This record gives sequence, C-alpha cells and structure tokens, in this order.
Amino acid sequence: MKLCIAEKPSVARDIAKVLGATMPKQGYMEGNGYCVTWTFGHLCTLKEPHDYGPELKSWNLIFLPIIPKNFGIKLIPNKGVENQFRVIEKLVEECEEVINCGDAGQEGELIQRWVLQKAKCDKPVKRLWISSLTEESIKEGFDKLKSADDYKNLYLAGNARAIGDWLLGINATRLFTKKFGGNKAVLSIGRVQTPTLAMLVQRQKEIDSFNTEEYWELKTKYRDVVFNAAIDRLKTLDRAEKGLSYLKENLFEIVSFEIKEGKEKNPRLFDLTGLQVEANKKYGYSAENTLNYIQSLYEKKHVTYPRVDTTYLSESLYPKIGGILRSMSIYQELIAPLLQEPIPKSKAVFDDTKVTDHHAIIPTEVPPSSNLTREEKLIYDLIAKRFISVFYPECKISNTLVEAKVGTIPFKTSGKQILEPGWRTVYAKEPKDKEDTNDKDKNAEEEQLIPEFTVGESGPHDPFIHQGKTSPPKYYTEATLLRAMETAGKQIDDEELREMLKNNGIGRPSTRANIIETLFKRKYIEKKRKNLIATQTGIQLIDTIEDELLKSPELTGEWEFKLRKIESGEYEANTFKEELIRMVTELTKKVIEGKGKSFVFEEEKPKEKPKEKKKAESSPKEEAKEWGQIQCPKCKQNHLMKGKTAVGCSDFKNCGFKVSFEIFGKKLTDKQLMDLVLKGKTSKLKGFNSHPENTAEGTLHLSNEDFQISLT
Repeated sequence: MKLCIAEKPSVARDIAKVLGATMPKQGYMEGNGYCVTWTFGHLCTLKEPHDYGPELKSWNLIFLPIIPKNFGIKLIPNKGVENQFRVIEKLVEECEEVINCGDAGQEGELIQRWVLQKAKCDKPVKRLWISSLTEESIKEGFDKLKSADDYKNLYLAGNARAIGDWLLGINATRLFTKKFGGNKAVLSIGRVQTPTLAMLVQRQKEIDSFNTEEYWELKTKYRDVVFNAAIDRLKTLDRAEKGLSYLKENLFEIVSFEIKEGKEKNPRLFDLTGLQVEANKKYGYSAENTLNYIQSLYEKKHVTYPRVDTTYLSESLYPKIGGILRSMSIYQELIAPLLQEPIPKSKAVFDDTKVTDHHAIIPTEVPPSSNLTREEKLIYDLIAKRFISVFYPECKISNTLVEAKVGTIPFKTSGKQILEPGWRTVYAKEPKDKEDTNDKDKNAEEEQLIPEFTVGESGPHDPFIHQGKTSPPKYYTEATLLRAMETAGKQIDDEELREMLKNNGIGRPSTRANIIETLFKRKYIEKKRKNLIATQTGIQLIDTIEDELLKSPELTGEWEFKLRKIESGEYEANTFKEELIRMVTELTKKVIEGKGKSFVFEEEKPKEKPKEKKKAESSPKEEAKEWGQIQCPKCKQNHLMKGKTAVGCSDFKNCGFKVSFEIFGKKLTDKQLMDLVLKGKTSKLKGFNSHPENTAEGTLHLSNEDFQISLT
C-alpha cells in the first residue's frame, strides 16, 4: 500500500478521486492500492522553552539567552490534531511507500517532514510537486513523482527559518519585555516583524516632523498649451510677481520641438506580492484577505499555485497557453484576436532561468464557476486580464517634448499620446485608479494634446502664477509596504530592477500578509482608510531597540538571501543557525548590561472600563459578537476574526479554520454562526438550497476532528 499525505482534507479528496481511492475511512480514503490522508496545515511545531526545562516557563533575564542544544518538535496540543496524527502514524507504519503530497512550497515541505519525523517514518518517500489542483495536473504529477531527496534543501531552509524565528522571537521578546516592559505588557520582537515596523515608524516620524512650505511657480499658456518655467520653485510671492511682470513684457518663443515614438512594455504576470499590491490599490483588500481569496481559487482549481515570487512562466508551459486561453470563455472578446495568430513566445514571459519551484500565477483550464464569492471573482478577473494582456503587442506611444523661452526664462512642456493601444486594449473599459492631486496634475499635463510647433516661432502668451504647498512623504498603504518589504525598504519602481532585488526582500511572499496582521494584532500599527499608521506603542518599541540588527530591513534582507542560498544548496543551514545564536547572545548581553528605559503604555480611558463591564454583564449576546475574544476551536492558540465572507482563525495560513457566512446556500446570522463555532451545532434551520443531497432543512454540525461542516 502507498500512503499519500496531503496538507488538508479538501486537497486529499481531489487526489484520492484521481487515484481511485474512494472508500472513506476514519481520517483517510482508501482504494486502488492507495491510502490518502491529510494534515490540517501544521500538526507539529518547535518545542517551547519549558519543554527543554520547567524553569524556562518563567520569563527571567537570568535564563537568557535560551539556546537548545538540539531543537525538538512536538504535536500541537489539540485533540483533533492528536487524533489525526495517530491515523497518520498508523498508516506510515503499515505502508510500503510514502508520497508527500503537501503544499508545493517551503512551508508545505516543512509541515510534512516534521509530521513524518514525528511518526518515525523509515519508509521510502516520494514527492508530488504540482502547480495546480486540476485532474490533469495531479495525474501528470503522479506520473513524474520525484525523490524526496530532491527537496532536502527546501526542508533545510524551512527548518532554518523556523529555528531562526524561534531563536530571535523567543529571546528578544522575553529580553525586551523583562528589561523595558515593566510587567505591564509583552513587547513582541520578530526577525521580520520588527524591521517592517521600523520602516513604518521611520515614515511616521518623517511625516510628523515635516514642515509644509508654500511655493510659487511661473507658468504660461501658448496656443492652448500650458508651459512650466524650468527654474527652481520660488519661495516668496514677491519674487513670483516680479517674474510675472517680466513675462508680460516679453514674447514667447519656441526653442526646440521633438517627437519620439516609443513603446510601453506589457505588465508582468502576477507573483503573490504583485497580486496583493494590485488588489489593495484597486479594491482596498488587505494582503491577508487577498491571500485567502487566491488560496480558495487555487483549491477550486481555477488558478495555479499562488505562493510564488516569480513573474515568469517555464518554457515547457508554452504549448498549453492556447488551450488555457480557449477555455476562458467569458473573455473571448479579448482572446479572439490572440488566437488568430501563433501565441508570441517572449522572453519577458517565458524564461526558465527566472523560474525555480513554481511559475507565475495564471488561470488553469478550469473556468470559474458561478458560486464564487464577489471577492474571488474580482481576484480571478485581475489574474485573467493580466494573463491575457502579456500576449498582446506592446502599447505604442508618442512622447513630445517642447522647450521654449520668454526673455531669458526657459520653459518646457511634454505630452504623451497613445498611437496603438496594444495591451492597454484589455483594460480599456476599466475605470482609472484613483490618484492623488499631484499625480492628477502631472498626468493632465502629460496627456494634453500638443500641436505642431516650429522652432523659432514666437508670439503673445498668457503667463500666470501657480501657488502650491510642499507635501510630506506619503503614508505606507499595504500595497506600498508590500513593495518595500519585497525590496528591503528600497523604493524601486522599475520592475526589472525590483525582480533582481527580490532575493534580498524581507520575509517571503506567503508570510508578508501574516507579518502585517501581527503588527495590527499587537497594536503596533493601525489603519486609517488605506493608510498604515504607527501607534505610539509601535514608535516607542522601535525607539527602545538600539540594536540596528533587529531594525534594519537591509540586514534582514541579507538573512533572507542566506535562507534562499540554503534552499539552493549554496549555504549551510548550521552556519546560518550559528550566526543567529551569536547575534542573539551578543544582543542579550548588550541589553541586560545597558540602561533601562521607561516604556509608557497607552492606558484605556477610565470612562470606557465601566461601559465595557456594563455591556458584558447586561448583554451576553453583545459580548458574543466580539469574535476577537473567542479562541479558535481548531488550533486553540489564536483568536477568531470576522472577515467579509467568513469567520476564521487569525492565523488562517497555518491553522486553516474558517466558517463561511453562507453554507449550503443559506446565509447564517451571527447567532447561528456563534452556536456552530461554540456549541458545535446550530438549532434546526430551513432554507438550504445547494446541499449535494438536496437537503433543505436540518441541523448544521461542526466536526471536532476534521472541522468540516455537515447537515443532518
């Protein structure tokens, strides 16, 4: 018997169906010589300090730094996890071969290896590595199973990352909490979290200390075209008025007129960060929500593997492109022109040297079904249109640059016209993104139609003064913060240069959303509209940390680079661990011996406390509506949070627990959802209209083993 272990029950069902393992058992499926079982994401975790010695349960500076000789793993303490692990353990013992069908990425590899390690697996292990969950992709993957040894470095990198995060997170958090926290609150420090917060705090300080200044610019209109004086901004109105008087005394003269035809390159295919950036800019979706939507689309087989950091496709995919395009029936108006000629095979799209484990996110040949949520439809639309647009011709443009003078004062203007829209055709019917005032002014000038000018021509003109104010740096949004994390704080607009710097970014595409959510959860940052604002607590924390190693995006980017080198076999995982141990040891010594600082925590306003108490005592229902106070029933480590379409674990990426507002076609009330989560079942309900067995009424039950929902 061959044992397949998937990362979650839904994926296991897809694999079991393809393999013919259709007989359901307790915790697995069986048939055709296969057993297919699953984890729930992480079943195992690194041991906690007190697992190495009971005295380490106490947060005390005398025990720091905590450096285990050998890092051990343990099961996550949860009855459902323990039961499922026993199933896996028994099957591992009985099978002839294990096929690791975990998520095809670093985290997925780590999850499965830890489970097999805990189960003392000594059987041969193969690896299923696929980029989509379509039947064709799964069959192809099983025809080309790899040896687990091919992915050893991927596991070593994931393990080194986990150990590095443990070493720094556990020691630095205890160190700063005990030294500066005054037993009032935990000061959370993390390898990726802290430099990300440092970027936000730095930006906050730049904005807070910015002094707005007024300025004046000289402009003039000649033949209905606005020209700007090519001189420094004027600091006083008096100088501007003198300049205006001078302009009125002199004629306008054209000095040079140049038209250059150029091309606008097609946008790149999406990697995860690019998709999160676009979804935040266009729809205001958080990075975490976008990750959840794209993960759902992947599990529904509509898109390829999402946790990727490349914008290229492998060359072997080229023959399949036509079939994918033909299957995208709702976009046929845009696709029809492409199918009249051979699909172009551009190096900007197909490049094996830019693809490692996975290619960019693209649609599969499985078109989206009508039961997608609104958010999933919008995310799919972003991916579909981007995929279509890369095969269109480049956009041809005309850039016009005109230089002129009035007396001795130089003037200039420029304009851009689209000659052939090319790839822009795909987006022709979409509204333009909202821009700030400065961008609007700039774009209006760029887009102004410029007539034919003759060098040497001159004539009267209409000069005027434009008054403006200097603007502070912009607050980070999730979109701009994700880009800054991708390039370790460097502001880079050029896509090719940004691609080169990805290896030195902060965190990985799959973890960045969780880092941002952690900063919200710790109350180190808050959101006002789309802007991310560092709170006073977040600012104080960064000010308290004197060691630049903990705060530097560039240095954290270097660690990420080393982790990637471990993944490619060019760097030793043990060397990375030793470097972090040295750093943590030196940091501990420096902080303990250094001076203490007073850390002032923001207190709740006294008048709010009685209100909360009264509310809790008088109305249990109102208290129940606070989902953030309810512990996740699956991992029992995090709290729940309410999104737009579901209630789920705040650490959804690792835990995976989620209950949709709509189940089997019926939208549940908050109370019904609460009953399902807290009691494991609802009262008898009616109005189900999409149950597979056409059951219209009954009681919803939440299994405490696999956390699936059934209707009986």
